[in-house]
Amino acid sequence: MQALPQSVLFCCDHNSVRSPMAEGLMKKIYGPECYVQSVGVKSDLEIDGFAIAVCQEVDVELSRHRTRSFEELKEWGDDLSSFDLVVALTPASQRQALELTRFFHLDVEYWPIMDPSGLGTTRDEKLEFYRKARDQITDRLQERWGPSKE
Repeated sequence: MQALPQSVLFCCDHNSVRSPMAEGLMKKIYGPECYVQSVGVKSDLEIDGFAIAVCQEVDVELSRHRTRSFEELKEWGDDLSSFDLVVALTPASQRQALELTRFFHLDVEYWPIMDPSGLGTTRDEKLEFYRKARDQITDRLQERWGPSKE
């Protein structure tokens, strides 16, 4: 278990499922102690409805999340170099993060979180896969920085 960084950027492929879930869960678990944002390699999708639903089950609100890419990060007022840690949740986002941070003294970690999109056929099955991804993220957060501050 390590000390909570001052700022964390989560990234995945589209910023529509895993990285916004990680952002929302970290904000809920650790509160305002850490500045948290998320991005995708691309921002070509809207926030996923199943991600919104399973996060609502644990009182994490994602419905107002707007997807954004690494390029849009700066446009929205954040600079990559201002983050203490980048957590990549997909291989493509890890490659992008490593490429973009090669000139900064910035740690990039890879957390292999299951992609629930496209899994399951019924609504209930789909929700189960999204819950598994949500719970994987929660477990990783708490393994890394300890239990909830609530």
